[in-house]
Amino acid sequence: MDENTRKYTDEEALLFHSRGKPGKLEVTPTKPMSTQRDLSLAYSPGVAAPVRAIAEDPDKAYDYTSKGNMVAVISNGTAILGMGDLGALASKPVMEGKSVLFKRFADIDSIDIEVDTKDPDEFINAVRYLGPAFGGINLEDIAAPESFMIEQRLKELMDIPVFHDDQHGTAIIAAAGLLNALDVTGKSIKDIKVAVSGAGSSALSVIGLIKAMGLPHENALVCDSKGVLTKGRQLDQWRSAHAVETDKKSLADAMDGADVVIGLSVAGAISKDMIKSMAKNPIVFVMANPTPEILPEEVMAVRKDAIIATGRSDYPNQVNNVLGFPYIFRGALDARARTINEEMKIACAEALAKLAREDVPDEVAAAYGKRLRYGPGYIIPTPFDPRLISEIPPAVAKAAVDTGVARRPINDLSAYKNTLAARLDPAASFLQRIYSSLRAAETPKRVVFAEGEEEAVIRAAYGFQQENLGRAILIGREEYIRQGLKDAGLPEDADFEIHHSRTAKHSGLYTEYLYNRLQRKGYLHRDAVRLVNTDRNVYAACMLAHGHADGMVTGITRHYDVALDNVRLALDPRPGERMVGMSIVLTKTRTLFIADTNVTELPTSEDLAEIAMQVAHAARHLGFPPKVAFVSYSNFGNPDTEHSRRVAGAVEILDRRADVDFEYEGEMTPRMALNEKLRELYPFSRLKGEANVLITPGVHSAAISSKLLGEVGGALVLGPVLIGLERPVQIAQVGAPVGDIVTLAAMAAYELDAEHRSWAEKTA
Repeated sequence: MDENTRKYTDEEALLFHSRGKPGKLEVTPTKPMSTQRDLSLAYSPGVAAPVRAIAEDPDKAYDYTSKGNMVAVISNGTAILGMGDLGALASKPVMEGKSVLFKRFADIDSIDIEVDTKDPDEFINAVRYLGPAFGGINLEDIAAPESFMIEQRLKELMDIPVFHDDQHGTAIIAAAGLLNALDVTGKSIKDIKVAVSGAGSSALSVIGLIKAMGLPHENALVCDSKGVLTKGRQLDQWRSAHAVETDKKSLADAMDGADVVIGLSVAGAISKDMIKSMAKNPIVFVMANPTPEILPEEVMAVRKDAIIATGRSDYPNQVNNVLGFPYIFRGALDARARTINEEMKIACAEALAKLAREDVPDEVAAAYGKRLRYGPGYIIPTPFDPRLISEIPPAVAKAAVDTGVARRPINDLSAYKNTLAARLDPAASFLQRIYSSLRAAETPKRVVFAEGEEEAVIRAAYGFQQENLGRAILIGREEYIRQGLKDAGLPEDADFEIHHSRTAKHSGLYTEYLYNRLQRKGYLHRDAVRLVNTDRNVYAACMLAHGHADGMVTGITRHYDVALDNVRLALDPRPGERMVGMSIVLTKTRTLFIADTNVTELPTSEDLAEIAMQVAHAARHLGFPPKVAFVSYSNFGNPDTEHSRRVAGAVEILDRRADVDFEYEGEMTPRMALNEKLRELYPFSRLKGEANVLITPGVHSAAISSKLLGEVGGALVLGPVLIGLERPVQIAQVGAPVGDIVTLAAMAAYELDAEHRSWAEKTA
């Protein structure tokens, strides 16, 4: 990997893969295994019934086993990423990673299999007998030209989809981008001239798919290291299929007057002069990784009219395989396809192209900090567009049915789309929206890590900065922080801003500010000096108060209440607002916001109403239209208790307000709030669908319920996050892991309650 694009150290990567359970995968049962009866049903004697059913009808395997949602990711390690032939065992981390992507983006279970042979026949013989176990085979990191032969033979021998993603994944995404680039420039695929830099498996697959979509054979000039593939050259069967009659010899010749250049070769293969020689409105897809054949800024220096795509995430129009393979297999598996054919690949490309032309949803706009619009800078959907899961697989499945390779037709595509949408992983999508927004910011946010000498904080600050989420400011003694970097295996010269409160240039300013705030609360001037010089939370909060930083994260060495009290010495709630602790609960099927989980012990009805207003606006700012339920022990007055009346009072207060812009209802039990069917007993209820914001009657019930969901319910619980302060501050739990600290730092930078601040300013 290019050191200029690298965002982590080898030590961090090794720690990531080794901590907890080594690797990135585990197997978990999908049925209860708690009792003897459960075990008897799962194994002997209960397993006999599905065994007999499958023996009588093999298709029943899709009904009674995991076959229909299971893909094998298989490699022999002869072409690992950009590292070459390192062997089957060395490919295992990559194959595990691919399996994780299948699960993350399409909810497909996957097992990695590393086959220890370079002999194509032996490899084919090892894989061909795996058909009964899997619904599909994803081949990966196999060197060309053997990869062509292996895929072709396995497709002939097996009656399940076999797909070499290194070839076809790139081809499908590139084809989608090309369709839109042609649309933007007003060119036709039947008329364009295409030059291809590279003649490996990916390049040949790209040009092969584009030809299948209508590009005339003679309009494509493919170049390997020796020049244009021409008839008469000594070529293997795969390259010879793209040879043409031409007097052009080199890549420079091929690009002269070309409308499109497709690069899948090496950095530096394309020069500015070659770009200059291209036709009007050139389409430049340079996809070598990590460094493209020519950098986009070099292209734009000589051709302002170019449309550019790369394989990199730090440039627009990324050709990213993750846009393809999860959704192709999702559609193929759901249609129980026997193979993945050209028509299914074209359907995927066309569906991706169509998606990029549609209005971008609010959650994607929020993630990138701007409204992406179809045009030269946006011709390929983003990997975290939530519509991918519900739009691409149906197109693939339909093509499978239309071409006769599907065992199970999908008759109701609308219902199928709804089922697919429920498969999204809300945790990853939720965090990615925040991270993408921060990366897209014109000016990086500056976040103070108050406990800057702690190893976990140093690691978190380094990760925060390396992930381009913002600039990290550490509070502590520089020599201790540099030593901490060294001990953590990180670069000692990491580009951090470091403040030692005793010697920092603004310490005097902060001292006077703090003394003016606290002098009528029993504090002497020397107390203010001591607090600024020795309490890093106070110093960091003073930085925020003076606009010297944009956000702050602390808490791993002190209890939440203590850290919050420190911060409150220098910062106040925003006028007319209150501080609220909000926990964000992420499960596979829903995202919940629970409040108040950490600040107000026993809120009044007025408190609860204001908490609801602030949390509802925070949820909307994060891309979730708020549906607020005031939860209680009671359902609409039954039973009638002091606590339930306090909750019902909050609903009455909101009823009297004219500025409420969200659905709300209560008081009701959590079960009633989360189950619309149960609420049919109360036809007067104004809440439609499932609630996603739960306002609890006290901090104890909120904190206990959110922690139980995290520890027992299997949910991911973020926070509690703090909203309502005049400047963004997040407080981690004591001993929080690095990942939690990074997440809270990102939330501080993102300013979770910006929606409420904006609303309050408008209504003031």
